[in-house]
Amino acid sequence: MTGTLAASLWFRNYQPAPEAPVRLVCLPHAGGSASFYFPVAKALSPHVEVLAVQYPGRQDRRYEQPAADIETLADAVAEQLEPLDDRPYALFGHSMGAIVGFEAARRLEAAGRGPTELFVSGRRAPVHDRHGDRQPRTDEQVIAEIRSLNGTGDGLLDDPEVLEMILPALRADYGAVRRYRFRPGAALTCPVTAFTGDSDAKAPVDEVRGWEQHTVSSFELNVLPGGHFFLVDRADDVVSVIGEHLARTSAMTP
Repeated sequence: MTGTLAASLWFRNYQPAPEAPVRLVCLPHAGGSASFYFPVAKALSPHVEVLAVQYPGRQDRRYEQPAADIETLADAVAEQLEPLDDRPYALFGHSMGAIVGFEAARRLEAAGRGPTELFVSGRRAPVHDRHGDRQPRTDEQVIAEIRSLNGTGDGLLDDPEVLEMILPALRADYGAVRRYRFRPGAALTCPVTAFTGDSDAKAPVDEVRGWEQHTVSSFELNVLPGGHFFLVDRADDVVSVIGEHLARTSAMTP
């Protein structure tokens, strides 16, 4: 197991916690990278080992071709997770990462290796999918969208070199989200816990509540102050909820 994890291009383990009884696998938003979850890894260690997923096409994988669709990302994440069978794990995804996590969870449950819980953030339920009708299509629209969501640090989008580096991943990710189509199937058997900001127009509370329809297990909705990236300002609140849930998982682990 250890060798498989160390050799994987897909996971970044910023705070190794070999004695932790449970893992949390974190999936980034569109244009995001594994390092977004460094604070989460630091906050949850050593009780939870956090693996942050690094999609192709960014940071140290920037020379790889980004995935063209959500299904390809979900297939790859599920394939990478299947061998990591030494302890239970949960999935957390923000925005696009929530959909990747959901689709990966479906695949992993079908293979008999499902997560103990799916945490989703800043994303309407798949049952309320709008077929990407509001997703930006041109580079200019993508940049304007990121600015409006406060999805990058101040001034980064004004730096031509930074923009040239991050735009291919942004372009690919927004295209993948735009093309995503929810395919009805069996509901998840693991609990689903959802988070959203009370002023997030991309993930209205009523549509986030729809995640309840995607599990036959328990569902919990947490509404916090903020917009689409409420997670940045309310990280402590989100991490606290996740930590409490995973502590219960740990208590039930033999």
